[in-house]
Amino acid sequence: MDFPSTPPATRSERPGPLPLLIFGSRWLQLPLYLGLIVAQGVYMFLFLKELWHLVLHARDFGEQQIMLVVLGLIDVVMISNLLVMVIVGGYETFVSRLRLENHPDQPEWLSHVNAGVLKVKLAMAIIGISSIHLLRTFIEAGNIGTATARVVTTGVMWQTAIHLVFIISAIGIAYVDRLSQQRH
Repeated sequence: MDFPSTPPATRSERPGPLPLLIFGSRWLQLPLYLGLIVAQGVYMFLFLKELWHLVLHARDFGEQQIMLVVLGLIDVVMISNLLVMVIVGGYETFVSRLRLENHPDQPEWLSHVNAGVLKVKLAMAIIGISSIHLLRTFIEAGNIGTATARVVTTGVMWQTAIHLVFIISAIGIAYVDRLSQQRH
């Protein structure tokens, strides 16, 4: 059975200049993504600086100090991973296709990325970063004397509350995304 071919678009079906301008405006995001690549370079510099600091002072540091520096390094890596997700996923979703289908290093999540998936992944990354900050706060709180214990306790409680808000928000984002996928 032969299907009729689709006739070529006539002049009246082609988009006019305004829709083309609006659609083309997505390229205004390109400098933003390039700026995030520069920010990732700054984070790489920060990581190397902190790693060098750790190596130079490893003999002088106690276990707790080493743990705090390592948590700082992990924090930098997680923020860098967040930047990669925003740069690659955002560009792929909102600007243009990367066309990496046969590239051996293509992230597996890139094949099914959309705005909803990107939001959930970003929310999870923010929770991970917040967890590292909260853990550092808990470790540092043990070093504070009793004179400032009330201020520290209040700060820890606020950080914990903010972390819980991040978790609740991520659950809400994931739930709404799941509902919208079920409707489609």
